[in-house]
Formats: sequence, C-alpha cells, structure tokens
Amino acid sequence: MKYLQEYIEEAQTKAFNKAGAFFAFSDKQFDEQKKEGVEYVSMYAGLICPKENTDTLHTELENIYKAGIEQDIAENGREAIVKRELNNHEAYYTGDTTSTIEALSEYKTITPEDINHIFRNKNYIIAHE
Repeated sequence: MKYLQEYIEEAQTKAFNKAGAFFAFSDKQFDEQKKEGVEYVSMYAGLICPKENTDTLHTELENIYKAGIEQDIAENGREAIVKRELNNHEAYYTGDTTSTIEALSEYKTITPEDINHIFRNKNYIIAHE
C-alpha cells in the first residue's frame, strides 16, 4: 500500500520546477541554486521560491495534496488507511492514537472516532485470539 507522499511526490516536483522553487538548508545550497536578479522567499521546511510565484505554488501544492488524499481513499479505502497510519505511528505499541489522528486530520471523511474504533477493535481481536 502506498503512502500519501507517494501519490503526490511527482506532482509536487513538477510544481516546484514550474515555480522555480528548490530546497536549501544552508547558505551554500541557496547560493548554488539561486538565479541572479530573482527575489526569493523562504516558504517552509527549507523550501525557497521566487517571491512572485509563492501564491501560485502554495495554491498548487494545496490542490495536489487534496487530490492525493482523494486518490489514497479511492485506491485503499478509509479502513485500510487508518490501519496503515495506526501502524506507522506505532499506536499499537504506545496505546495512543493522538499522532494518528493528527496525521489523518486532512482526511475529512475519517474522523477521530473512526480511528479510535478501528484501534479498539484490533486490540479486542488480538486480546481474544
């Protein structure tokens, strides 16, 4: 099963390239990638973008993210996604679903109640095997 990042990665890369955006985590990396005469801004997490393209890139990335969520749900289904994320966030080891709930907060059709129900159900099945 794919993760959300795998659904959106290619489209994000195309959007970064189209906007002239790149990642830089040091002055050296920035200097190596910048183009003369272009004013850049730091968007987040090391993402640098020409100032004139930030609004367009932000909107495009939001749309890509939403489309990736829709594709994830269509291909995998809500329950499988919840199980994937419960395992990914080690909820069965920690007994805590908080980070899973946070990770799936943008999946509007998946509620915290859904997550906790699936979590409790699996724990019940394991305890009674």
